[in-house]
Amino acid sequence: MIERFPRRREEGQNVDIRGAAREVIRRMGIESDVRAAGTGEVGTRFVTADGRPAASFPVGEPGGSDGPTAELEILRGELSRILIEHTPGTEYLFDRQITDVTDHGDGVSTVLQDGSVLESDLLVIAEGLHSRSRRFVTDVGVGELGMYLAYATIPRRDDDDLWWNWQHATRRRSVHLRPDNLGTTRAILTFMSDLRGFEELDRQGQLTILRRTFADVGGAAPRILADIDAGAPMYFSAVGQVRAPVWSRGRITLLGDTAFCNGTFGGAGTSLALIGGYVLAGELAVAPDIPAALAGYRRTMQPFLDTAPELSESMLRLANPHSGLGIRAVRAVAAVSAGPVGRRISSLVGDRFSDIAGAGLRPPDYPPAGTTAGIGPVARD
Repeated sequence: MIERFPRRREEGQNVDIRGAAREVIRRMGIESDVRAAGTGEVGTRFVTADGRPAASFPVGEPGGSDGPTAELEILRGELSRILIEHTPGTEYLFDRQITDVTDHGDGVSTVLQDGSVLESDLLVIAEGLHSRSRRFVTDVGVGELGMYLAYATIPRRDDDDLWWNWQHATRRRSVHLRPDNLGTTRAILTFMSDLRGFEELDRQGQLTILRRTFADVGGAAPRILADIDAGAPMYFSAVGQVRAPVWSRGRITLLGDTAFCNGTFGGAGTSLALIGGYVLAGELAVAPDIPAALAGYRRTMQPFLDTAPELSESMLRLANPHSGLGIRAVRAVAAVSAGPVGRRISSLVGDRFSDIAGAGLRPPDYPPAGTTAGIGPVARD
């Protein structure tokens, strides 16, 4: 496993495990660890600037359908820790980057920035939306959706609760506070803009944009800005999509958001990545050769990808109104949806969130690890 960061990344916000991905983590043997490391979030709540709840969506019953908050919510850094702890036989190469790749037909030579070369049967690129190595398979670009997000880890206060508190503000801005299991609070500032490239600014430039954008927003916004100004860890990102036309070229293949990202804000990415990793490993175990395995991987994953929500800029604008009237309308619709009538309708027609990442689909059954010859080692970036 090649990772350009100097160590295991502990940063990151909430990710959720939905649909068929729940069965995948059971088969991986990590479900109990994932549950033990959950954030403790009890649901999603729309709040006003003074903290009053406008609509509340409690987390569903264990094993039932999910709402905005999934039954299994975990920090990205915690999920990374669990995966590493459960793969003691994997060599992790930190502080390394890929500079070149050569597919010889019967193997792959991966050149790292220190000049070393890793020889493998297969190279799997799982770098995320803004992958630098996707170019070895396809030159597809990232589709920007006009939304920016600033994620921050801030000190927890006594009055911070276990809800995901979502505060709308005019001009398509929002403020979020979410609990974690590490004694801190996760904060998010989101806004929409027709300008592009803010994610490429340095931290000071991004903080200047945030100060100007949220200067007139009350509620939790001043606290978050003050904590970021004081040095709270922050990650700034632009919401985007990737739908790679091809996932594989020879013995190089793409996985997760590198190949199929329906939107970096929407709740399906982590689940689809887990399903994808499981399917890829399974196909490599049972297929007669690598080309057949990669073809089976793409074919088997398609029904799961079809369940992912279609995220668009217009949808983001609808969920993030420009005017106060629009915000009141969103809250009114949410209040009805969260009430007895709305819950009854959801139970009859199905919860849209439960459709994410293959709800109702069962992951394929593959032989247990070690019972097939396989095709040799796999290098992942």
